[in-house]
Amino acid sequence: MTDSLIDRVRERLASESAPLRPKVVADAIRAESGGVLGDTELLSNLRILQTELTGAGILEPLLCADGTTDVLVTAPDAVWVDDGTGLRRSRIEFADEAAVRRLAQRLALSAGRRLDDAQPWVDGQLTGLGVGGFAVRLHAVLPPVAMGGTCLSLRVLRPATQDLSALIAAGAIAPTAAGLIDEIITARLAFLVSGGTGAGKTTLLSAMLNAVSPDERIICVEDAAELAPPHPHLVKLVARCANVEGVGEVTVRQLVRQALRMRPDRIVVGEVRGAEVVDLLAALNTGHDGGAGTVHANNPGEVPARLEALGALGGLDRDALHSQLAAAVQVLLHVARDRSGRRRLSEIAMLRQSAGRVRAATVWHADRGPTDELAELRRLLQDRTRP
Repeated sequence: MTDSLIDRVRERLASESAPLRPKVVADAIRAESGGVLGDTELLSNLRILQTELTGAGILEPLLCADGTTDVLVTAPDAVWVDDGTGLRRSRIEFADEAAVRRLAQRLALSAGRRLDDAQPWVDGQLTGLGVGGFAVRLHAVLPPVAMGGTCLSLRVLRPATQDLSALIAAGAIAPTAAGLIDEIITARLAFLVSGGTGAGKTTLLSAMLNAVSPDERIICVEDAAELAPPHPHLVKLVARCANVEGVGEVTVRQLVRQALRMRPDRIVVGEVRGAEVVDLLAALNTGHDGGAGTVHANNPGEVPARLEALGALGGLDRDALHSQLAAAVQVLLHVARDRSGRRRLSEIAMLRQSAGRVRAATVWHADRGPTDELAELRRLLQDRTRP
């Protein structure tokens, strides 16, 4: 099948309002080829066109594989996949740079975004891709911004449904930390789960929310729908990006404010990544104990500085941020990958204020066990659980 025929068929199908079923694509191939193709050639070309025009193209098998979290394209012959054990290079290759660009632009269009020379990057969300039709977060950058060629990043947003017992059985949570986590939840301490990209922050947060008492109402605000604990009283609010006309945006910060009016027992922000930290801390300081969220950080000690930067986006100065943080959040749970690439809870820390600044004090470490600071956390837990 020639490139010119592919282009002509693509243009014909672009005007179709009906779904691109095999018959529709086959009819378009016959029309644009002048009816000279035999049945064997038609079937072969149909497979090529379906790969070109539907789903994630040649990346679909990777997205459909069990356990896939990320598929990354850095060059036509460099397609990488992460299935939970770290990145590895796959055997899949694109024909050329133009094929990568076409796929990136088609996926951007499916997400309601623009991707061209005037707008050389895109960030959006796709639905119906991958195993189970999970949502997929799309990011793409075109040359010359991406000097080596079109870069495409696809993250499978699998609903986080595992409970704490499953994580313990999988080795993600050490048995010595499991009891402490139960106490933190029961005492309604506010906590943040920190860690790097793909370290398992959402998975741990979802498992902890599943352990919350069923008579508590949880209002969960997310940038993309990932949290899915089977809790009987979970209300989910999901942010929305602006459409191609630049209207219709609903931000996480707006949704946090709406959550306050929905009679929450616990307010949860799936990922604190912007000015919404101001509203979350304010909410946790207005009688909403047991709130939670996740935040990107390399270790617990860096979380206060990370929140400082995010608070500045919302107009909160350093002193005010530390004052709000000290009163709002008590515990940090840090997740990371071990040397084998396995995700695990690596550290539990307590936030303490000293000389006007909040610092993280480690109370338990996956490699070293409990520390002397654990006694202070025990006292706090006892105070919170007294009748």
